[in-house]
Amino acid sequence: MNYGPIAYEGLPPASAAWREGDPVGDRRFIDIGEFTTESGFSFPHVTVAYETWGALNADGSNAVYIAHALTGDSHVTGTAGVGHKTAGWWDALVGAGKAIDTDEWFVVCANILGGCQGTTGPASLGPDGKPWGSRFPTVTIEDMVEVERRFTDAIGIERWALILGPSLGGMRVLDWMLRYPDRIASGMVLGTTAAVSADEIGTHAAQLAAIYADPHFLNGDFYEQPDGQGPHRGMGVARQFAHLTYRSEAELAERFGRMYQEDEDPYEWTHGKRSGRFALESYLEHHADKLARRFDANTYIALTNAMSLFDLGRNRGGVEVALAQITAPLTVVGINSDRLFPVHQQQRIVDHAPGAEQLYVVESLVGHDGFLVEDEQVATFVKIALNRIR
Repeated sequence: MNYGPIAYEGLPPASAAWREGDPVGDRRFIDIGEFTTESGFSFPHVTVAYETWGALNADGSNAVYIAHALTGDSHVTGTAGVGHKTAGWWDALVGAGKAIDTDEWFVVCANILGGCQGTTGPASLGPDGKPWGSRFPTVTIEDMVEVERRFTDAIGIERWALILGPSLGGMRVLDWMLRYPDRIASGMVLGTTAAVSADEIGTHAAQLAAIYADPHFLNGDFYEQPDGQGPHRGMGVARQFAHLTYRSEAELAERFGRMYQEDEDPYEWTHGKRSGRFALESYLEHHADKLARRFDANTYIALTNAMSLFDLGRNRGGVEVALAQITAPLTVVGINSDRLFPVHQQQRIVDHAPGAEQLYVVESLVGHDGFLVEDEQVATFVKIALNRIR
C-alpha cells in the first residue's frame, strides 16, 4: 500500500495570477525563504502550499484567512481530485452564496509548517535530497504563525479582514491577534483553547506513544522503506485514541451502543479468542485506516506536539494577561458536547478578552467534530463574525 503524504518540494512558486482569484482553489506554492524555528533550527528555505477563492478588491480590504485544524489542509472547499485526496473540509461554508461568500470575500488558506500537503514538513526534502524525517525539529504554534505572517507578506496582504479557525487553527488565530494586532481587523475561534490542559496533553502523549512503538517508525526515518512500509499500525491506533476525543459519549451511545458489526458476533470464539467485533470497533478501524492512508505520521507527531506546547500566556505574564490584550472583535464559539476542548475553555477566552462580547455555542450531539458537521449553526456564527469586522 502507498500510504503517506504528498510532497511538493521543488515545484515552481505562484505567479501574480492569484490576485485574480481562483474559483476552484487550485493549490499554489510560494517560497518564503530561510526560516529559524523557536528551537533554533534553521531551514534554508520554507515552501508554503496555499489555495485562494474569490478576488482581492482594489483596496485589499476583503481578505479572509482560514486557519485549518490538525488533519486539515489548504483545501477548504472543492472536490477531491488531482492534488487533493479529499473534498474540501469546510465546503458547506465557503463559496459563492455561502456564509463566506467568495463573490464578496477573497479567501485564503495555507497548509501549516510541519504539514504534509505541500508546505515544508518532515517528508520534504532537505539540502541533501533526502526527507527531513527524524531531523525535522520541534515546531510551535508561534513558529506556524510566523510562517503564516511571512506568507501573508509574500502574497501582498496588508491586513486580514477576518482570520478564523477551529481547534489547532483557533490557537493560531489567538496568537496572530496578540502578535500582529495591526494585521487583523477581527478574529473567530471555534472549539479551541488559550492553553492546552493536562488532560489534553495526556491524550496527545498516548497517541504519540502508539506511533513511537510501531516497529516501522524507525525514529521517523521510514520514508525509504520498500513497499510503502511505515508506522501505519501505530498511526491507526493514535487516530482511534483521537477520534474518541473528537466525538461525544452520547453520540457513540446513540449511533452504536452495543451493536455488533454486520455479520459478526463478538461472542463467537476462534481458538479461544473473540473473533467478532462491535460496530464501534469497526467504525474506529475505518477512520484509522482512512487517516493512515492520507496523513504522514511525522506530521501527526509534529502538529500534536505543537498543540501540547501551546500556552498563549507563556512569556506574556499568564493566559489572563495575554487575553486582556486582545481588543479587536473576537467571535468565540464552543460546542456543547466537546470533550476535547470543553466549553469552559472557550468561556475563559470570553471572560478575559475585551474583544470577545459573548460565548456562542453550537448545540450538537457530535462533540468536537461539530465544527465540521453542524453547518447551519456554524454558518450563523461565521456571519456574526463577518458583521463585526471593523
